[in-house]
Amino acid sequence: MSSMSTHERMNRIYSHKEADRAPIIDTPWKATLERWRREGLPEGMDYQEYFDIDKLVAIKVDNSPQYEAKVLEQTEEYTIETTTWGATMRNWRHAGGVPEFLGFTIVDRPTWEAAKTRMQPSPNRINWRQLEKSYAKWRSQGAWIRARLFFGFDVTHSWIIGTERVLLAMAEDPDWLQDIWKTQLDLDLMLLEQILAAGYEFDEIYWPDDMGYKGTQFFSVSMYRDLLKPFHKRAVDWAHARGIKVCLHSCGNVNPFVPEFVEMGIDMLNPLEVKAGMDPLALKAAYGDRIAFHGGLNAVLYSHPEQLWEEMRKVVPIMKTNGGYIIGTDHSVPDDVSLDQFQYFVDLAKALGKY
Repeated sequence: MSSMSTHERMNRIYSHKEADRAPIIDTPWKATLERWRREGLPEGMDYQEYFDIDKLVAIKVDNSPQYEAKVLEQTEEYTIETTTWGATMRNWRHAGGVPEFLGFTIVDRPTWEAAKTRMQPSPNRINWRQLEKSYAKWRSQGAWIRARLFFGFDVTHSWIIGTERVLLAMAEDPDWLQDIWKTQLDLDLMLLEQILAAGYEFDEIYWPDDMGYKGTQFFSVSMYRDLLKPFHKRAVDWAHARGIKVCLHSCGNVNPFVPEFVEMGIDMLNPLEVKAGMDPLALKAAYGDRIAFHGGLNAVLYSHPEQLWEEMRKVVPIMKTNGGYIIGTDHSVPDDVSLDQFQYFVDLAKALGKY
């Protein structure tokens, strides 16, 4: 089969058809990119181009209350800054990982109502300059264009309100959380409608909603059905009505939720976190004709390369069968992975993923 563009390849994989090879998509940390630059990745060059892997680009919109984002403190090790959602966080400048959250503006119904009044659609919430500059190039390159949403349990507890506060509210004040999720999603979709109306099309919507951790989930299936699933389904229905694919990112052990994802029509699930209890081969066997998968290779094994190569040889040939699979690890590429080591990962993925 002749070589395909990423767009052609992804369309076939999403349709559960075989392509020239399985797509390869994995995302390095900022600190990983810094290391790769030191080891030979040319300054300014996209790592996707350097490794000749699939070109994924993202359109992001701003559905936040647009509080002032500013740097409060900066050292050689970290930066303390505020976000447009009103969170204060410490980011490590030269190390990977998640930020340390130090405080939140939105902590109860009154502070939410104040934030909500600021969440109105406006032109400055869309990066029109990026679209004008890059959209035609993306299409000519055969890139896969993803529009990112920002709503739901995960981003609300981790980036906006705080984990304990959200988990308590799910039991004690679920209407408050549902109002937050509805407002987030409403604004997201209004902004994406403006982008579509301006003639800029995208191939997929994607949102992160981590609903599990190691071994279990943050909440029950019944609570998911009652509180959160209606918003997930609304996003799915909106996309499908416009011929757009749907990818959900949900870290942790989300096994009990997978039948719910399939039932509502989610097209692809990522990242299949092996270290949390997800089994990509079992998922493929049970649901592979109805949902596609991305990931499922244990990123911890980057520290034990021979074990990772062995796992790839076991997993990829089965997962790629009849399409429906993107090769990638179950999280992202940490900064202990060298340029040469990731090149080996890519070379092996291309060999194993070939149809």
